[in-house]
Amino acid sequence: MTLNELRYIVAVAQERSFGRAAAKCFVSQPALSVAIQKVEEELQAPLFERGKSEVTVTPVGERIVEQAQRVLEEAARIREIAQAGRNQLVGPLRLGVIHTVAPYLLPDLIPALLERAPQMPLELEEDITENLEVALKTGRIDAAIVALPFSPPGVVTQFLYEEPFQVVVPVGHKWARRKAVRADELSAEHTILLHVGHCFRDQVLDACPELNRADTMTTRTNSLETARNMVASGLGITVLPRDALTPKYHSRLVVPVPFAKPAPSRRVALAARKSFPRPEAIEALRAAVVDCRAKARPKAA
Repeated sequence: MTLNELRYIVAVAQERSFGRAAAKCFVSQPALSVAIQKVEEELQAPLFERGKSEVTVTPVGERIVEQAQRVLEEAARIREIAQAGRNQLVGPLRLGVIHTVAPYLLPDLIPALLERAPQMPLELEEDITENLEVALKTGRIDAAIVALPFSPPGVVTQFLYEEPFQVVVPVGHKWARRKAVRADELSAEHTILLHVGHCFRDQVLDACPELNRADTMTTRTNSLETARNMVASGLGITVLPRDALTPKYHSRLVVPVPFAKPAPSRRVALAARKSFPRPEAIEALRAAVVDCRAKARPKAA
């Protein structure tokens, strides 16, 4: 099989459509379909299930797609070696960031990275951890900023920073003047949580396990900013990470209250495939995160 055929396989896996994959690879759909059918016949294994509305990768296809991605990356590495002196900090870097980090990190990260790598713009994708893991493994993104634990096969992670949580209550709430709130007290309040699938929701529930009880009052939402606004309107309380409580995000209608020690927190990390051929780009990104956080020195509002 050829590198082009491997590119077709990876493109179909990413796009879940032969038509979109063909357009992405700049070939006709019949040509792409014939090429993939040829590979399946050669391997004597179906790589895709052809549905009416979407293409699904078979279990063996998942493994072959991952291997194809590695082969393509190694081929790219060969080209880089041949082109001695090529700057790894030139060209876009595709970065995925979880929803609960992106709004608070990216405004500071972008200028910090521009100082270090002015010719390396970020192509950004914001999503939940599960989807970013798939995107990273299939090569749709080059790196991801996620919360630990995160250890898919073939991926290396670098710890970036730790971020404590705080309870956020309406300005007139009985806890507004408290110096600290115990995690087990939250179950007595109407608590606003993120929807299932968000790792931050899981981290809050791990820290406050009594919120898992069937009789607790909870409301679900899709973003931390929406949760903050629900608190401001008086619906209930929520939990936010420290970076969402810096002065730039301050609301006079809510009050952050620290957790009693030991305060729950999350550890944020940078993840990339071990085979990614631009390690200097990953290092520049890591260093930029360190730079922007050192300058920001966030403090709860």
